[in-house]
Amino acid sequence: MRAVIFDWGGTLSDWALVEFDEIWRMAAEHLAPHLGEPAEALRRRLSQVETDAWAATASDHASFTFLDLVRRASDALGANVADALLEEATEHYLDAWLPHIVHDPEAAETLSALRDHGLRIGLLSNTHWPAEFHERMLERDGLAHLIDARLYTSEMPFMKPHPDAFRAALAGVGIEDAREAVFVGDRLFDDVYGAQSVGMRAIHRPNVSVPSHEARPDAVIQRLSELPAIIDRWR
Repeated sequence: MRAVIFDWGGTLSDWALVEFDEIWRMAAEHLAPHLGEPAEALRRRLSQVETDAWAATASDHASFTFLDLVRRASDALGANVADALLEEATEHYLDAWLPHIVHDPEAAETLSALRDHGLRIGLLSNTHWPAEFHERMLERDGLAHLIDARLYTSEMPFMKPHPDAFRAALAGVGIEDAREAVFVGDRLFDDVYGAQSVGMRAIHRPNVSVPSHEARPDAVIQRLSELPAIIDRWR
């Protein structure tokens, strides 16, 4: 075993218990005067567009960005919105998330321990947020320097569980043989099934907030601090 690749949300970071509709409020209030629609109606439309986009990934695994979502919503209204305004709306949306993003308190110690064992560390996140937003959070909490390769599907053609997403992550940590790497995630379909489909081992960190799946992980953990001992047994 030469590398460990992590999911982000619900794995390295704690699952955020938020009202997702409300997260869109700041963006909607910024866009509403330019779209000629009440902010509350626009907020609901934006939230539905996001829900539909995530649902579509279950079949096509195609990635998307936040700007894609806002463009879809504005197109549905027949509005022509300048990119600069969409980018401002992006900032408002991301600002609403900032208070809710907290990394696992064991993340830094666990990543350091794995690196001390000579392992390469990767990150592969299904996300429509810009890469720089994730990077800002990792830097804020002292994790960025502990992760050798950080990949975000908002900058890739496909999301997990598409094999190409995992192959890109493997390449990022310099691994050609997938059997030399393990993936750690909270989603049985996206993370466990996806990783195993390309030949990686997969460790599941259960999260009651995500859907179940018949995939069977190679190991299960409740805490990140359990990882080094499991990896040692596989080396």
